[in-house]
This record gives sequence, C-alpha cells and structure tokens, in this order.
Amino acid sequence: MMKEDLELTYKYSSAPLKILVSGANGFMGSQLTAFLRLAGHSVMRLVRHKQEISSDTVYWDPVEGQFSKQDFEGFDAVFHLAGAPIAHRWTKKYRKKLFTSRCCDTWLLSQVLSRLYSPPKTVISASAIGFYGDCKEKVTELSSAGEGFLPSLCQQWEMALEAIKQRGSRVVCARFGVVLGAKGGMLAQILPLYRLGLGGRIGSGNQYLSWIAIDDAISALYHLLMTESLNKAVNLVAPYPVKQKEFSSILAIKLRRPHFFHLPSKLVSLALGDMGKEMLLASAQVYPQKLLESGYSFRYPHLQEALNWII
Repeated sequence: MMKEDLELTYKYSSAPLKILVSGANGFMGSQLTAFLRLAGHSVMRLVRHKQEISSDTVYWDPVEGQFSKQDFEGFDAVFHLAGAPIAHRWTKKYRKKLFTSRCCDTWLLSQVLSRLYSPPKTVISASAIGFYGDCKEKVTELSSAGEGFLPSLCQQWEMALEAIKQRGSRVVCARFGVVLGAKGGMLAQILPLYRLGLGGRIGSGNQYLSWIAIDDAISALYHLLMTESLNKAVNLVAPYPVKQKEFSSILAIKLRRPHFFHLPSKLVSLALGDMGKEMLLASAQVYPQKLLESGYSFRYPHLQEALNWII
C-alpha cells in the first residue's frame, strides 16, 4: 500500500465494512477490490460465470435470472462497476449488448437489493461523462444531459437505480471520465501506437478530453463511500481537462516520440460511426464540482503529473 493509500484510510477512519463489488475482475474493479481489502474491509465479488465461484464470490446470472436473494443480504455497501466495454463499434447488436449489460443488469440488481430484509446503506454505480454529450462549454453535475446514443444510455443507466433509491439507500452515480492507467483502459490501448511514433491529432484536436488517473479514480470511489453527504451524480474527472491535441503532445513528449499523425474527422466517422463521433470527436469539458466541494484532494490534478506516475 502506498503512502497516499495509507493517508486515505486514516482520513476516513471506519469500522470494517462488508462490501459487494461487481466488475471486480476488470481494470478498475480489480484495483478497487485490492484497495478495499488492504483498508481492512471484507469484500465479496459479484460474478456471473460458475467457474469463477469461490469463497469470496456471490454468483448471479442476470440474463437467466439465476441467483439467490439470500446471498445479497448483509452488505453495508455495493459498488456496481460491471458493463460491456463502450469502446467498440456500435452496431445494432452491440448497442443492445451495452443496454443490457448496463441498464437491464443495473435495474435487476437494484430490484434485488431493494427487496432485501436489510438493504445496503450505500450503492455506488458506475456511469459516464458521456451523459453530457458533445459539450462546448464547461459542465458540472447540475448540467443537463446531451443528445445522442451515449447520453441516452447513461440516463437510462442511472434511472435503473430508482428501486434501491426509493428503498432509502444512498445512491451515487459515479460519472467517470477517461480513466488513465498502464494496465487497462484507453491509455493501455494507445501506448503501443505512440511508442511507434503513430500518435497525433484526431479530427481538429480541439475537443476536450476529461480524464482521471486510476489512482484518483480508486481514491475518489472510496471518498464517495465514506462521504455520506454525497449522493446522486458525481463527476469523477480531474479538475484540468485538456484538448485532444494537447493530450497527444504531452504523451508523445513523455515517450520521446513524434506525434505528427493526423486522423481526419471523416475517416473517424467512416470507420467507427457514431462511436467515433460521440467518443473521439465530441468535446467533454467536465468539472468535478461535487468532489472538490466535498473535500476531495486530487493526487494528480494535471495530466503531466499523472503520466509521469503512470508511465
């Protein structure tokens, strides 16, 4: 455990909690699970494949409706991070998969938790800053939803938690920006290209990229868990977003590689369709207002600092 992790656990002194985590084998979920256990909490992983069943898991198959309600009793908190990857061409079939894995599964989990004898006090569910769509101005949690497939998906994703909210649990929707880490996410995918000197501008390059370092993402999730005044939507992004061309330049300089490659907007739209338009060409200048106002202190508020640590 790093010094900053120890300071975080000391800051939020708490009796050991019993916590359920979905998506615990993923890029973010695996690191969150490890941190929670090091902080002294009891963590169970929610899994959907029978071969994954072990002493620290709860099994469910939301598609087939196979689960035991009793297995969900007794948790103090639930982190719901599971969902199909969004960075995939949005064919009609894949849009349905995204809707099922995010909205339908979240709705079912919310229903199950709401009908427990002792529901969890806190439910923290992943969402995304895609909620805001292509935003030309700075947005906060008070800003309205944008237009397009991704804003619609995020709205339905968050609305799927209504049942457990009505039961009285504190529900937080963590609207993640681009999570940067060496072992997963966008950065891990583009690093090989940048190391070959194939980095550069996408479209105009003037679109804003709202990001958060993986260490801050985990720390911020713990802050959400321990800060009872926080509820509803909370933006999990660093306070200083950058333009895409600035991101490319900073990363290339860090790697000591050129970044002259240019991917035109038309080619992005042609190759990736709506996914390219809404995720690569859209601008997201998102501000973490609620995190900052609630006292969260970022380890890596600036991109240069984050990349120096990650790479």
